[in-house]
Amino acid sequence: MIKVIFKNLDRSELATEAATERMEAVIEKFPDLENNVISLTFEMLNSPVHAGPDLFSVKVHVSSGRYRGVHLEKSAPNVYIALAHVVDHMLEILNRFGDRTRVKERRRARALATYGTNPDAASERGDDFDDFDDFDDFEKEERPALRSY
Repeated sequence: MIKVIFKNLDRSELATEAATERMEAVIEKFPDLENNVISLTFEMLNSPVHAGPDLFSVKVHVSSGRYRGVHLEKSAPNVYIALAHVVDHMLEILNRFGDRTRVKERRRARALATYGTNPDAASERGDDFDDFDDFDDFEKEERPALRSY
C-alpha cells in the first residue's frame, strides 16, 4: 500500500502518478514490499526570512513488513529530481538490507557445516565469524598530539 502525502505543497496528480509508478517498479524488484505500508511525503522547504530558491524534499518510510524501519529523504530543486534520487537510493538500501540477511544465513550455514547440527556451537566455543581479530595484531603508530596555539 502506497500513501502519498503533500506537506507545504499543493496536491498534484502528476506527482502522485509519478511516485506510484516509480515505487511500483521498486516493488516489482523487491516482492516482499508488496503488502507493506509505504508512505511517500512530498515537501517544499523554503524560508520566509531568507530569499532564495525553493527546495523540494521527498521522504520514503516503510512502516510494516520485512523492510520495516527503512527511512530515506532526498532533496533537490525539482520534485521529480528528488523523487528519482530517492528511488535510486532506495534500491541501494533494499539491496544492502537483503545482503545483511544473506550474510547471516551464510554464517549459520558455515557454522552448521563446521560444528555439526548445533550452529550456536561456534559462539559457545568463542569462534565468531563476524570478528576479524587478524587485524588487531598490527601495531598502531603513535602520533604526536595536535597542539593549538
